[in-house]
Amino acid sequence: MRQQLSIENKYAKKSLGQNFITDKNFLEKISKFVPSDKNTNIIEIGPGKGALTCYLAKKKFKSLLLIEKDKELIEKLKKKFDDKTIKIINEDALKIDFEKLNLNSDVIIVGNLPFNISTQLLFKWLEVCKWPPFYKRMVLMFQKEVADRILSPNSNKNYGRISVAAQARCKIRKVLSAPSHMFRPVPKVDGAILDFEPHTDYLELDFTILQKILKEAFSQRRKKIKKNLSNYINLIKDLNIDENLRAENLSVKDYCNISLALNKRSSLLN
Repeated sequence: MRQQLSIENKYAKKSLGQNFITDKNFLEKISKFVPSDKNTNIIEIGPGKGALTCYLAKKKFKSLLLIEKDKELIEKLKKKFDDKTIKIINEDALKIDFEKLNLNSDVIIVGNLPFNISTQLLFKWLEVCKWPPFYKRMVLMFQKEVADRILSPNSNKNYGRISVAAQARCKIRKVLSAPSHMFRPVPKVDGAILDFEPHTDYLELDFTILQKILKEAFSQRRKKIKKNLSNYINLIKDLNIDENLRAENLSVKDYCNISLALNKRSSLLN
C-alpha cells in the first residue's frame, strides 16, 4: 500500500494551481533524479508544505533555495526547515530574474510546477540571454498532455512551438509518469516528470528569432510553409527545405537553421 502524506485539501488553492504530491515513494523517486553534490545549488519551485523538500534536504548540496508564492505556506516551511543552507523566499517564480541570483553554473531547478503556469515558466528558463544557461539541469512536473507536446518528434499531431523551442535548447527525457491519484486534491489530468539537460547544438541561436518563426509557421497548421513563412521563402529554398511541407513536418534542426540563416542575413544588412 502506498504511503500517503496527510496534506488536507484545504491547503491547496485553486487560484495558484496547487496540487500537492502525496505519495512518499513517488517523492523519493523524484529526488533520485536530482543529481547533486557539495557544490550543487538546488532551486525548488513551489515547494508547498515541503513534501519533496524533505527528500531534497537529505541530499548533498551547497544551497537549497525554496521559492513559494503562497504566503500561508511560508511560515510552515520556515518552521520545518530551520537550516542556514536552506533559504526560503516568498515570491512569484514568474517575476524572478534567476540570472541575478548570483549562483554558480552548478544549478538544478526542481519543481512540481502548477499546471496553469508550467509552460510560462519553461519558456522563461529557455529564453535566458546567456547560453549555456545558469542551470545545468531541470527536473520538472508537467501536465501529461503538455509533456507529450514537449517531447514530440516532428510529423506528429503533438508537435508544435513548444516541442521545437524546448528541443532546440535541451536534451529532454521523461523520467516518471504521475497518475492523478498521486496528487491532493486529485486533478482531472495526469502528470509527467521531465528531465531537461541544456545542450549547445545551436549555440549561436537567437531564441527571439526562433520564436518569431515558430509563431508564424504554426499560425495555421494546415497551411504549407510557403504560405506561413512566405517572407523567408528564398532563404528556405537556399537551405534545401521543401516549401510544400507543413509546419509539423519540419525538424527542430530545420527551424534552427532557418533562424540562424535569418539572423546572419539580418546582421549583414545591419
